[in-house]
Amino acid sequence: MKPESEGRQIDAVDVILAQWRRERPDLELEPMGVIGRVTRCAAILQRRLEETFARFEMSAWEFDMLATLRRAGAPYCLAPTALFSALMVTSGTMTHRLQRLESSGLVERVPNAKDARSTLVQLTPKGLALIDRAIEAHVANEAAILGALPAASMSELDGRLSELLVMLEGPHAGASGPEGT
Repeated sequence: MKPESEGRQIDAVDVILAQWRRERPDLELEPMGVIGRVTRCAAILQRRLEETFARFEMSAWEFDMLATLRRAGAPYCLAPTALFSALMVTSGTMTHRLQRLESSGLVERVPNAKDARSTLVQLTPKGLALIDRAIEAHVANEAAILGALPAASMSELDGRLSELLVMLEGPHAGASGPEGT
């Protein structure tokens, strides 16, 4: 286990790594530490983000879909293929999710003026009002979650995570591509 004298407190991953070092001192565990911490942080962050979405009676995927349409700019619509590509879900998953959001009155399918054979997915006024309220709360929640980090640490962390993400999303990332984001 790394002692606190190295400048930081012991975390849950340190405990796991200490157990592995005891049982398998032959293994190089530094990658396990990095991935374990990223995975653990992601799970904790997801729970905290979902608490805010729940205040708006939304799940994380509903927030993501509405936010993707909102980010597209007025008139807040995208082709279904662009939407499922941006959200990294299958077309079958997208169809099911669109049906749920349509039945809630948050999105609607509208004719595509550029291609009469297809439709676009567009935020309804109700969906636009909801995502505008939810994004404000979401940004405030993210600021509160990371509020204890000094600005320089946050900037450094952001840069390092960007390096990791670029590497993982790069051309040699593997055949299946990014998942779970």
